[in-house]
Amino acid sequence: MTPPQDALAVSVSDRNPTLPPTPSEPGELIAPAEQIMDEAALCAALDAAVAGLGDPAEIRRVATQILQEAQIAGRHAIERSIEARPLTARRITRAYTHLTDGLVRGVLHVARSHLHRNDMPSETERVAVLAVGGYGRGEMAPFSDVDLLFVTPWKLTPHIESVIESSLYMLWDLHMKVGHASRTVKECLRLGKQDVTIRTSLLEMRYLAGEESIGLELKTALREQLFRGTVGEFIEAKLEERSTRHKKQGGQRYVLEPNVKEGKGGLRDLQTLYWIAKYEHGVRTAAELVNLGVFLPDEFAAFDAAERFLWAVRCHLHLIAGRAQDQLTFDNQVAVAERLGYTDHSGRRAVEHFMQDYFRHATRVGELTRIFLTELEARHVKQEPAILGFLLGRSRKKRLKRGYALKQNRITPADETAFFADKLNILRLFEEALRTGYLIHPDAMRAVSANLGKIDDEMRRDPEAVGIFLDLMLKHGNPERALRRMNELGVLAAFLPEFAPIVAMMQFNMYHSYTVDEHTIQVISTLAQIEREELEEELPVASGILKRGVNRKVLFIASLLHDIGKGRKEDHSIVGARIARSVAPRLGLKPAEADTVEWLVRYHLLMSDMAQKRDIADPRTVRDFAKAVKTRERLELLTVLTVCDIRGVGPNTWNNWKATLLRGLYRATATALDTGLEDLNRDKLEGEAKKALRTALEGWPKPDLKAEMDRHYGPYWQGLDLATQVTFAEMLRDIGADEIRIDTREDEDRDATRVCFALNDHPGIFSRLAGALSLVGANVVDARTYTSKDGFATAVFWVQDAEGNPYEARRLPRLRNMIDKTLKGEVIASRELEGREKIKKRERPFKVPTNITFDNEGSEIYTIIEVDTRDRPGLLYDLTKTLAASNIYISSAVIATYGAQVVDTFYVKDMFGLKLYTRSRQESLERKLRDAIARVAERAGA
Repeated sequence: MTPPQDALAVSVSDRNPTLPPTPSEPGELIAPAEQIMDEAALCAALDAAVAGLGDPAEIRRVATQILQEAQIAGRHAIERSIEARPLTARRITRAYTHLTDGLVRGVLHVARSHLHRNDMPSETERVAVLAVGGYGRGEMAPFSDVDLLFVTPWKLTPHIESVIESSLYMLWDLHMKVGHASRTVKECLRLGKQDVTIRTSLLEMRYLAGEESIGLELKTALREQLFRGTVGEFIEAKLEERSTRHKKQGGQRYVLEPNVKEGKGGLRDLQTLYWIAKYEHGVRTAAELVNLGVFLPDEFAAFDAAERFLWAVRCHLHLIAGRAQDQLTFDNQVAVAERLGYTDHSGRRAVEHFMQDYFRHATRVGELTRIFLTELEARHVKQEPAILGFLLGRSRKKRLKRGYALKQNRITPADETAFFADKLNILRLFEEALRTGYLIHPDAMRAVSANLGKIDDEMRRDPEAVGIFLDLMLKHGNPERALRRMNELGVLAAFLPEFAPIVAMMQFNMYHSYTVDEHTIQVISTLAQIEREELEEELPVASGILKRGVNRKVLFIASLLHDIGKGRKEDHSIVGARIARSVAPRLGLKPAEADTVEWLVRYHLLMSDMAQKRDIADPRTVRDFAKAVKTRERLELLTVLTVCDIRGVGPNTWNNWKATLLRGLYRATATALDTGLEDLNRDKLEGEAKKALRTALEGWPKPDLKAEMDRHYGPYWQGLDLATQVTFAEMLRDIGADEIRIDTREDEDRDATRVCFALNDHPGIFSRLAGALSLVGANVVDARTYTSKDGFATAVFWVQDAEGNPYEARRLPRLRNMIDKTLKGEVIASRELEGREKIKKRERPFKVPTNITFDNEGSEIYTIIEVDTRDRPGLLYDLTKTLAASNIYISSAVIATYGAQVVDTFYVKDMFGLKLYTRSRQESLERKLRDAIARVAERAGA
């Protein structure tokens, strides 16, 4: 039997804060109204304070002081209550609206009664003051804009202009961000016809002060003369506006730092639904959409929960920033999670639990939006459905199977009752959509959600159901489309309960761009792209492997399960392998296939780690990796999975540097497995390298050639590629004893700039070179240094700029100049780095524990020191300086960066050319390295 979900899953919500079980009553505030704003008392205090004052400037100053005191007191009352009930969003937004209403009316009272008193106003001096936009809707975050509309029956008189001007100045003195307009009823109608944004703001107007009859007149005129008959036009405009907004925000629901208001699945999406419903039906609350048949009761409950959660987040964001702030930056995510009451548990940080809840709400908003907008399209939109675009009706699609129908050019069951009587049809619906190329109609999606309970243990083990699921991944060429929709609707987690914990699971780091479930789908999408031969030029090795043929079922299931163990206290690869062991047979895999899937999940990071954290030029690296993979089949499966996994991390994660490392490791390992591990010996590799260099330098005189061949020790021949050896041969030819030679050129294959140094060797040379490179902002990704038999240091660094690209040609002279000054002692790197760039505030919350390991088995002649810590400016320089001060010789350094985390791996020997065997020596060196890391952290402001 399949274990129940809670036995497999990390608990998502039981230890997390929850929304109040029932929404607050309309008008209910988070604190007593009179504590927030007692309007009558405020006006009385204003009257008393300005009585007898004649100077308008003095009246304004005194009134503003009293208003500010009321504003501060009101804010304090709200904030005290928020601390006790941080998720009561509607009470919070109503409270800020109540406070703002009192302040605006108090300002208007001073302007009309004391600054510009007119006891006998004429008919032309009537004015209505209306709140519009979000303020009109009565939804105010702590620092939301205050949008006011002054409406008059006729053109503004000088008296009304004076009242408005004085009111605005006082509101600005209160540091309110005021949007305002002064218009007649006719002007409102005319401008509303021309501009949908203005029309939308008028949709939410609310009377504040003045002649209420003018506001009622405008409301009637809008409904009868503007809104009526233009519903379709308004909907199209709002759909276009929504599409543009999503593109501007990145087009992804799972962006690392989402915008709570404007982002996909954010508040603006919910508000768009409300605007359209109000425009068409005149509803006053979103709850009325249930009676209109737009939403089912449980759908509205999800709408309501998402809205309350997002508003709570937005209010806390404003309070943290002390200003209007809607971007959930990394530092704000941590602060909001803490304010809402999230805690660390189940092996994950509070911020990760919070963001998982955030993304689940955002996903639900997307589903509700799709349902609502499709229903509107059916009735109002003249053009083809907006989410299908111009392709609809123009591409040839396959004929539907029996039991399916087309509705608005989307697939749906012909008879829902009959269709869902067979629970396997839940899966068949997604496969039929893939087979025919049609999108699934939202009505069908609603029906799927309503029937999720039918996916039981019997269905999960049904061979036919498993066959349909595997066909979804293997048969139609674009499995990601079906998997993403199945994930959003809960089908994937229902059919594969082990997947449920990673749905919307956020990984709080700067490396992963997606939640774990979306990353998994991105990995499968990349795999499908390679199969479709779309990435042959970018990924020749992976493309070649798939062309030659592998077990596709094993590869796709391993891709689906590779991160399924995330979110636990234990290593996710180990947990994932255990889960894969139980899931693979259920998905119809034979024992040997299940073993391979389990192995791939357990070791899915092995190839990436070997390529990026070890020196693949060292024969021992290749030998150890070959022993781990054992067979050519596993090597090829792991290579493809590794490539897809890295590319699925984010849009800019894959680069030529990683590609070069992985290709090199794959080819060396494939050769070793084909010809035998005994061929991986240093003497053989040295002989091959010397032979290649002789060929490359065939024009050299024999004495010069012999000198070059005899000049270097064994590791030099194994550690450098031929092109770099040719460069060093040229640089060392006729070099003077005190001469420093530098060669910089772009290494296109590795997306890096290669910097070669040839100079007289002396202690600490590696550290000084690293310091010089740090001073020009160069990020070292690989480095190695060798001492020749005649006393010269040959060092090569591969560096990238801050964006992960090679240095531009125009920047190379500055690079060379700084290196030259540092080597000559004109610039001291340690002093210069003192005032260098700090870690950005938004990046400070990332916690990366420092781990330092010593490995004497991974290389035949070196100790491998691996330093895994938080990346900071100047870190490599401080680490290498510490090693040099401890009389440690660095042969090579391999640097792997994962967002805010960096793994610096050093291949080292002591001053006698021996490995660091003694535990006391290792512990002493570890303490010194940790002290250096602490110094760098302090300097960077971490």
